[in-house]
Amino acid sequence: MDLSLCTPERRWADEALRRIEAENNRSADTHLHLVPLPADWGVRLYLKDESAHRSGSLKHRLARSLFLFGLVNGWIRESTTIIDASSGSTAVSEAYFARLLDLPFVAVMPRSTSTEKIALIEQYGGRCHFVEHPSEIYDAAAELAEATGGHFMDQFTYAERATDWRGNNNIAESIFEQLALEDHPCPRWIVVGAGTGGTSATIGRYLRYHSYPTQLAVVDPENSAFYPAWQQGLDTAEGQPSRIEGIGRPRLEPSFVSSVIDEMIPVPDAASIAAMQHLARLTGLTAGPSTGTNLWGIWQLISRMIASGERGSVVSLLCDRADRYQMSYCDDSWLAAKGLLPGEYRAVIDEFFSTGRWPQELLAPLRSSRLG
Repeated sequence: MDLSLCTPERRWADEALRRIEAENNRSADTHLHLVPLPADWGVRLYLKDESAHRSGSLKHRLARSLFLFGLVNGWIRESTTIIDASSGSTAVSEAYFARLLDLPFVAVMPRSTSTEKIALIEQYGGRCHFVEHPSEIYDAAAELAEATGGHFMDQFTYAERATDWRGNNNIAESIFEQLALEDHPCPRWIVVGAGTGGTSATIGRYLRYHSYPTQLAVVDPENSAFYPAWQQGLDTAEGQPSRIEGIGRPRLEPSFVSSVIDEMIPVPDAASIAAMQHLARLTGLTAGPSTGTNLWGIWQLISRMIASGERGSVVSLLCDRADRYQMSYCDDSWLAAKGLLPGEYRAVIDEFFSTGRWPQELLAPLRSSRLG
């Protein structure tokens, strides 16, 4: 095809797409770590280390998909200012891709976002626009896009549709490819958290599209709108801002697809911290608090498998590293000031690793009431 026939706008978009695909070609897949568990449990646990991405978190995949989606829809053009509402990690990854395309980027975020994430956004050339309350980020981002003539990425709306759930190098396809030679290549459970809901939607749809018997469990921190909406079969719900950065939302986001989720597990915030700390002691892998939320749910699911004599594998995500939270979730004085005291939950995890049993009073309901 004669490229001279293309408009300058199309030629710029083609070059932008090439840069993003070239970046992807330079990147290897993320590691799938095998977590050591007692052999007599008969269970294998794998953590897919999404912190290995160049921008340092699971949100690297989402940011890439959002940029590709914006480009092919004609929403992102040369010199377009990219704006998004984010609690941190998505904004870091979007700033990375914006710099790759020589585009200005503005992150609209709560003032409480970790200082480490703010520094990373600015390191990639992005700018931070702060709001006082997390619920203000949506309107503030839309207003800023209107005022500047920029493009509001709106991750909370487009996360579930920007990624191809059928495959094409999505995270679910990658998991199954990496498990192919393992003892249990088809996992019993995949466990993730929900911020936008895009990751759970992609994985849940992929499992159904390929007729895998694997079930999807989604963990949710205190006060989030996701769990009560799923549990009660609601189309809308309201919660409070999450204390676990990156997951949980004060409202039911458009990208949250509850119908593809087999089980949800509510997780106390201090339990997320205890599980995050335990992972470091057990494996030397330092992770952020949302990974801890995943693990608290995982231990419950594995305890059920042990109790029923079921052998198999469980897969989850190491979402980002603890170095993004040195002044917050890794700081004992900060945790105490926030009332996040993990001591009693550390004891529960230690007892679980000693006995393989989980306290009945801490088990989440086996099934949602909406499922009967």
